[in-house]
Amino acid sequence: MSARAVLRKRPPRRSRGGLSNGIASDASAIAQIPNALTVGRLILIPVFVGLVLASDGGHSWPAAIVFGAAGVTDQIDGWLARLWRVESSFGKIADPLADRLMIDAAVLLLWHAGRLPWVALAIPARDLALLAGYKLVVERGYDFSVNLAGKAATWLLYASLAFVLVTRESADWPLWIFWAGFALATVALGGYLLKARREVRTA
Repeated sequence: MSARAVLRKRPPRRSRGGLSNGIASDASAIAQIPNALTVGRLILIPVFVGLVLASDGGHSWPAAIVFGAAGVTDQIDGWLARLWRVESSFGKIADPLADRLMIDAAVLLLWHAGRLPWVALAIPARDLALLAGYKLVVERGYDFSVNLAGKAATWLLYASLAFVLVTRESADWPLWIFWAGFALATVALGGYLLKARREVRTA
């Protein structure tokens, strides 16, 4: 076989520019994984709502599995974003928003099913207040980030509401976890208000 024939069979070499572009493309795709998980969590909300509405008095293993999956992806997307250092403005807003919408939907549906007392409605009321307040202060220099109490409250609320979905009304222990999350959510709200007052004053 001639040298010319061998050269013809050799695969074309990738230029340095093409290699750099490929690496940049792969890095860009990886950077979108946390945001994709957040969007997936938003998509799960109507699925969860439909499962609870079709359940027997707020008791539904399928709804609990979807709800639990949302809670797990909440931990994964934030962890990946910090690990890969790809935190984005979209993720900072959409990630906690997806959590609040999922948890608020669960609280409202379980309250309607008689599984939670009316006081639990303070959770979605708090979130509405945060959303309204955020619009007022973000333009004045407020940098929103979930504090430690808020993260712990989210974990406890996810766990407690999932347990409520798979237990019967006679089980009280999921409610104790819920009230612990409720207390931490109240502490988190106080932290957000103090932080907003400090940052808006100095802005």
